[in-house]
Amino acid sequence: MNNKPANKRILVADDEPDVLQLVSSNLKNAGYSVLKAEDGPSALEQARQTSPALIVLDIMLPEMSGLEVCKVLKREAATNRIPVIMLTAKAEEVDRIVGLELGADDYMTKPFSPRELVLRVKSVLRRSSNGGEVSDRLLLGKIQIDRTRHEVTIAGKMIDFTATEFKLLALLIERRGRVQDRETLLNDVWGYETVIDTRTVDTHIRRLREKLGASGSCIETIRGFGYRVVDTES
Repeated sequence: MNNKPANKRILVADDEPDVLQLVSSNLKNAGYSVLKAEDGPSALEQARQTSPALIVLDIMLPEMSGLEVCKVLKREAATNRIPVIMLTAKAEEVDRIVGLELGADDYMTKPFSPRELVLRVKSVLRRSSNGGEVSDRLLLGKIQIDRTRHEVTIAGKMIDFTATEFKLLALLIERRGRVQDRETLLNDVWGYETVIDTRTVDTHIRRLREKLGASGSCIETIRGFGYRVVDTES
């Protein structure tokens, strides 16, 4: 089909046939190729074999949960940059937090709007592919960001970041010294025009600090407002 986005193959993993069909149909209507999986091991195997552009992953999968699948995917070099949108049956905070901490890029709770899911998919894909044409580097203390290679190094050591983490860190360093409220970060990093859940930002900031190690102290929390990056190593 001429209107099919290039290299935009989506893997949808859900054990509910009606949900699987609903999500797949809407993604196909939006121009994407769709792969299907009904259990955790199948989702993991297809992700490894096909390297989809994005995975829509239900948490409650048989044999191997979506959280377990996400954990394995984010641990393996061949799949750790594949964006993941988690689907949760309930709006349980613990599920959302765990999913985001494991590296998921976004989440939606059932029941959900198929139209909103397609918009979320487009938003995540847009930011995961963004930056290919930017050739500059960002420096902050021992942290160096190479946007053309999509690489982050600390004192010369390569650190793995998801596409969302990379964009969040780059944005904060670009705006060093300026406080960024959570709503602004949701808009500029996640691409949402309305506030979905500001705790998404907090979870990703926590992950950034963990990955940055000692350099993570450059990210300051401004209580009741948001975050700011400062050079603590100069």
